[in-house]
Amino acid sequence: MGNTVAREDFEWVYTDQPHADRRKEILAKHPEIKALMKPDYNLIWVVVLMVLAQLTAFYLVKDLDWKWVIFWAYVFGSCISHSMTLAIHEISHNSAFGNSKAMWNRWFGIFANLPLGLPYSISFKRYHMDHHRYLGGDGIDVDIPTNFEGWFFCTRFRKFIWIVLQPFFYAIRPLCINPKPITRLEIINLLAQLAFDIVIYYLWGVKSTFYMLAGSVLGLGLHPISGHFIAEHYMFLKGHETYSYYGPLNLLTFNVGYHNEHHDFPNIPGKSLPLVKKIAAEYYDNLPQYNSWIKVLYDFVMDDTISPYSRMKRQLKGEVKQD
Repeated sequence: MGNTVAREDFEWVYTDQPHADRRKEILAKHPEIKALMKPDYNLIWVVVLMVLAQLTAFYLVKDLDWKWVIFWAYVFGSCISHSMTLAIHEISHNSAFGNSKAMWNRWFGIFANLPLGLPYSISFKRYHMDHHRYLGGDGIDVDIPTNFEGWFFCTRFRKFIWIVLQPFFYAIRPLCINPKPITRLEIINLLAQLAFDIVIYYLWGVKSTFYMLAGSVLGLGLHPISGHFIAEHYMFLKGHETYSYYGPLNLLTFNVGYHNEHHDFPNIPGKSLPLVKKIAAEYYDNLPQYNSWIKVLYDFVMDDTISPYSRMKRQLKGEVKQD
């Protein structure tokens, strides 16, 4: 079962996040990086192909035995679903159509959301922008676990269960930490998703609908790609709050593993983040980094000094502007 971990609270810090200062330094030394701040139009076609791939899968599983529906939901559907959430992450940064066509990105995010089965895109964009502006901000950054999560999920077995239940915590946590009024676009996202789900159920039945929903839940829970949830900001080394991963799963996740680079330059699409690292290698090569998300998950569960409390947290000062 594991022993209770030593940490009993978050790591409170009273300094600003490091990303803004590093961005200024890098741009002063490597102004050519500004040329990478442009949309990735290939993202549009990749997302369309992913949606078509899932629609094909919905059709193919409709008459399979349940054991094969579950098997393919985890082996294939979960990978596509998790990858699609990271495509939506890219779209939330206006990477598909650029900042000048912000609403095009919002509508495209709703489209990309469809094969996930649950409305996600619009709400994610609102909260994710807060995560970048106010990294670790108390009561603002909903990427930070609640005090209950830190207190309760404190043994090896409980941490394992916490990983399995990640999609539920990511859905519920914003309502506990930083509830926001529902917007018109969120209602449209919800109605479009409900309509899509009903059509899938009407056309191909319960197995296709189950495959769609199970793939999303399984893909965001106990899954190799889910290692990025913990790898990005949990303090395996004291004093370091953002970590990059340079392993092969970046190919499926729009380079979300390049996380220091992403927080330094959130307006550069994932496709170009390896080039950021190459250009400014002196800033990134010596930072703590990972090469295996599976090992991150294993170490998180087995290391009794690491828990949901292993995050830097800030008491924000001055005016806070949220989406």
